[in-house]
Formats: sequence, structure tokens, C-alpha cells
Amino acid sequence: MKKIGFVDYYISEWHANNYPIWIADINKAMGEDFTVAYAWAELDISPVDGLSTDEWCSKYNVSKCNSIQQLCQQSDYIVILAPSDPDKHLEYAGSVLPYGKPTYIDKTFAPDCETAVKIFDIARLHGASFFSTSALRYAKEIEELSCDKIKTTGGGSNMAEYIIHQAEMVVKVLNAAPISAVVNETEDGYNALVSFEGGKTAEITYAPALPFSVSIDDGSVIKICSDFFRGLIADMLRFFTSGKPSFDTGETIRVMKLRDLILSKVDTLSRQSQ
Repeated sequence: MKKIGFVDYYISEWHANNYPIWIADINKAMGEDFTVAYAWAELDISPVDGLSTDEWCSKYNVSKCNSIQQLCQQSDYIVILAPSDPDKHLEYAGSVLPYGKPTYIDKTFAPDCETAVKIFDIARLHGASFFSTSALRYAKEIEELSCDKIKTTGGGSNMAEYIIHQAEMVVKVLNAAPISAVVNETEDGYNALVSFEGGKTAEITYAPALPFSVSIDDGSVIKICSDFFRGLIADMLRFFTSGKPSFDTGETIRVMKLRDLILSKVDTLSRQSQ
């Protein structure tokens, strides 16, 4: 049995509650035997539903660890979760990556690009193999897309948390680094016009209720309807076996730069309106 350990800020949250089920499903499809065996959470009680770490572990048949160190020692592979608390990722990575075990770090990878670079530095120092991505990278609708100009839409309750999904799609498709951005406030959210290296461009529109979609050079709009989380889990398990990410992890820094560009402009607009 290949044992995965979950590190989280609080363990009863949407990702931790669904990943074990999807891992079991992908096991069947891939003929693998991965299991979520261990969990550690900084907060004992989840602010989402009031479930304790012990109760979550009982529900998912997982062994609770009393420290990150114990979890790292006992696990074959590690998943750093805390998807709504990326400010915790540097601290957790600092404890996990020195063990050198294949590690997945959930979205949003870091609170900013500067912190993202620090996590890469820790991994490099210890020769640790890891990757991080939004699940939207695995949307089948963008699997074969490659162009110089793209438009995306997307939503979510919190722009700082959910803009990562559009940033991931844009960087994957354009395969270029962002240079500058112009952001305007809309009735429901924000619209960003971004310039990239090589003359490539992206228009990124965020509003809480918007669906995820992309449109490319020919103007056709493609709604994102595929099971991208299944693609993420399949790639995660493949990575655990091989120790090699399926894409250039330098793209993660590009994604973080793009997110920083947009959110800094949004922050400026917010301060100007006060």
C-alpha cells in the first residue's frame, strides 16, 4: 500500500473531503494502491463544519498524526492542502520538503510570488520533488490549445482565492511570462488586460457568478465542463510514482506573477475608491 499523508490548516474542508474518494476512484482506473493513510491539521476544529481532526480521521479511516514530523516520517507521499490559506504553505513546506518525499502543494501555491520563490528555494536546497497547480490546468477543453491571444472568464466567492484558476489556464495556453496588466472594475467584478512576452495577450474577466470559459483567436467561446479534478488526481498519483512533474514547474512562478499583477491593480483600485 502506497501511503499518502495530508497536511492541512484544518482538515475538514472541501479538498480534503473529496480527494480520498477521487484517489480511490483513480486507483481502480490505474490499477494502483494509493491510500490516504495519515493526516495532521494545525487547527483541531474545522471552522467550516465544526468537525474535529479525530472525527474526520474516523470518517475517512485515516490515522491522525500528532505532528508534521510524525506524518512525514510515516508517509510515502505528502499532500500539503490548506487551499484557502496559502499563507500557511511556506511554513508547512519548510517542515515537509526537507524529508525529500514527493509532495503536492495545493492551490493557491503561495500568497505571493516572493513567497513562491522561497518555497522553490527550500525544495532546491533539499533536492525535493514537488509540484503545485490549479485543477483547471487539467480541463480537457484547453488540453491542446496553444495561441497568442486568449480570453477567459471565471468566478468564485473570493477573487484572491479563485483568480488562480484563470491564471493557471492562461499561462498553460500562452506558455509565456506576464509583463504588465491593466485592470478595470466592472459592475460585478474586474476585467484585466495582460501583456505577455512575445507579444501575447490575455483578457481575464472575474465576477463571482461567472462560469469558467476560454475563447481563443477565432473568437469561439469554450465553456469548461470537463472533470478537471479527476485529471489533477490522476497526475498527482502519476507524479508520486515517477517523482517527475508532468509540466515545467517554472510555469508555477509565472502563474504567481500573473496573480500578483492582477491583485496589485485590484488593490490599487480599491484604495482609490475609498
